[in-house]
Amino acid sequence: MRIVIAGGHGQIALRLERLLAARGNEVAGIIRKAEQGDDLRAAGAEPVLCDLESASVEEVAAHLQGADAAVFAAGAGPGSTVERKDTVDRDAAVLFADAAERAGVRRYVVVSSMGADASHEGDEIFDAYLRAKGAADDAVRGRTGLDWTILRPGSLTNDAGKGLVRLEASTGRGAVPRDDVAAVLAELLDTPATAGLTLELISGSAPVSVAVKSVAGN
Repeated sequence: MRIVIAGGHGQIALRLERLLAARGNEVAGIIRKAEQGDDLRAAGAEPVLCDLESASVEEVAAHLQGADAAVFAAGAGPGSTVERKDTVDRDAAVLFADAAERAGVRRYVVVSSMGADASHEGDEIFDAYLRAKGAADDAVRGRTGLDWTILRPGSLTNDAGKGLVRLEASTGRGAVPRDDVAAVLAELLDTPATAGLTLELISGSAPVSVAVKSVAGN
């Protein structure tokens, strides 16, 4: 498969790129800064320079031409402003979905966040982030032109992944290593029967492949 990842230099994205490349996939990662390209190449991915905050739908769709799947893993990141939560976590996610539809890329996986909700209340930066992610998820779920899956991990850690997770429509709060998030994303991409599902993810007791097959009904 050819898979294009938005936010290609993110911590989860780089892990995912390594996994997908190791499985023999052709992987491209969209980045804003040319100096990030070497890290992507080291992960086995082709760097694609494109700023999702200023690009047109047509420009992004051109980067998605010929892809079998798209993954939205971009984010404004810690320390960013409320405005960038909207322009990246919300608007860029909608733009990427628009571009995937324009390019005819049906399989579309989103890295969201546990607690994402467009109507979430609160005045803190993290509250704005949850609203932005919730609005983006809502925009994706309304599309019939995408076979979408939304993954909402709990608190992210840099602990070594154990490959044991809990993946359900609702898991309750918990933490999960970024390694295991990437492993679940790779498995979701290989499991089209998970289309139409919004899933929460925390560490648990089920091997990744078993957990994904379980929610897919296999």
